[in-house]
Amino acid sequence: MKRRDFLIGTALASAAPFFPAFAQTPRRLIAAKRQIVVRGRSASVYSLTDANGKPGIFANEGERFTVAVENRIDDGLILHWHGQTKADATQDRARPDGGALQPGGVDRHDFELTPGSHWMHAHTLHEQLLLAAPMIAREKDAGDVQDVVVMLHDFSFKSPDEILMGLTGGTGGAHGGHGAHGAHGAAGGNAPGMMARLRGMMGGMMGGGHAGHGGGAAMSMPMAVHANDVTYDAFLANDRTLDDPEIVRVERGGRVRLRIVNGGTATAFFIDTGALTASCIAVDGTPCLPHSGTRFPIAQGQRLDLLIEIPAGGGAFPIFAQVEAAKMRTGIVLATSGAAIAKLDGEAAATATHTDLSLDAVLRARDPLTERKADRVLPMVLGEGANYRWTINDRIHGEAAPIPVKRGERIEFRFMNPTTMMHPMHLHGHHFQVVEIAGKRLSGPMRDTVIVPPHVSVAVAVEFDKPGDWYMHCHHLYHMATGMMTAVSVS
Repeated sequence: MKRRDFLIGTALASAAPFFPAFAQTPRRLIAAKRQIVVRGRSASVYSLTDANGKPGIFANEGERFTVAVENRIDDGLILHWHGQTKADATQDRARPDGGALQPGGVDRHDFELTPGSHWMHAHTLHEQLLLAAPMIAREKDAGDVQDVVVMLHDFSFKSPDEILMGLTGGTGGAHGGHGAHGAHGAAGGNAPGMMARLRGMMGGMMGGGHAGHGGGAAMSMPMAVHANDVTYDAFLANDRTLDDPEIVRVERGGRVRLRIVNGGTATAFFIDTGALTASCIAVDGTPCLPHSGTRFPIAQGQRLDLLIEIPAGGGAFPIFAQVEAAKMRTGIVLATSGAAIAKLDGEAAATATHTDLSLDAVLRARDPLTERKADRVLPMVLGEGANYRWTINDRIHGEAAPIPVKRGERIEFRFMNPTTMMHPMHLHGHHFQVVEIAGKRLSGPMRDTVIVPPHVSVAVAVEFDKPGDWYMHCHHLYHMATGMMTAVSVS
């Protein structure tokens, strides 16, 4: 990796100690190289494992993340604890002044784990090389279920540098803010003329128009949409393709809780439970009122907790993850003892649709925010420019000052997407509630990453309860790398 590949606004040289010393000996979390075999070819990727070689962590609600992170890769390491809302800003290097842990260095962390299905990942192009792992804190009320964690990835034999150069036409992209984060420009990046265009878009996105892609009203003029701007060699579920899927043994008549993490860098999926009806009981690690189905969208960075009952008669039950707007798929197999397991096709019979907000439109949070008016509503216009330049309010990261917020404020971010691609928008350190889709108010799920389909507006409400600087960005890795990121500064 070259220094320009780092996606947060800091220099690699700033590697001073950040975290408090521990009274007790912490557990170890080791970032290192490893080899995997994908479709008969060996590939060098990364891992995040404990001292016993197990990926990530699986703990219980109430336990602390008392961990020493060891960097055994040959480059600076910037890890993000995705979904950990109990951690303060200094516990996460993925922040404007976070710096990178140098090779051979050790970081010490100590915070209470946020219950639910979360994950850890590099906040750099290393994420493309599978530098990610589960970060699960099993809920006290999880009950008598078998937990099955599924990590999804998109995989390429090309380096992340090659992928990025291909996307940007050889320019390397508009990498904004790779020194100290930008201190110029209007808060949130309100460039001259942007608000005039915004008013026009608001009329199209929120008022009338034909029924639009993505579960909401669209702009009045039909526009192209597309997905999958990176061509991948394979799609992985727990590091394996459907040529040799993981077989998870389950009990006849038992209950399984699938904890699915989309660790894909540029790929959204649909989870297909096939013959088994699933109940969605949590999204992004936060409980929701149960919703039954067999097909569920999951964008980059999102998580799905699906509760499944295995038939008393047993059998083998594939759980597929199909790429949006494509036929390719990966997955695992749930199988009872003695069940015959058929060979699985790596392509579905039909092309999937684009991911949309149909799930968010029907989900309801189990523990929603208290109903009250937001203190402020901030427009966040997602933009697309030449040479693969992806913006928020007309600015790439580093061209706009952080958005100032007072602790205790409730902010509604209204994402508007006139671009041709879906953007999974993620906020560090907080969960938010989906409160509006295409102008329609609702009491939707609590999330930390929301799908914003092309030509659709989505509003989320956040109560900022922790001081510090927190990134907000698109979780498509290459959109973030080329500018679609800003920061929120809470004081």
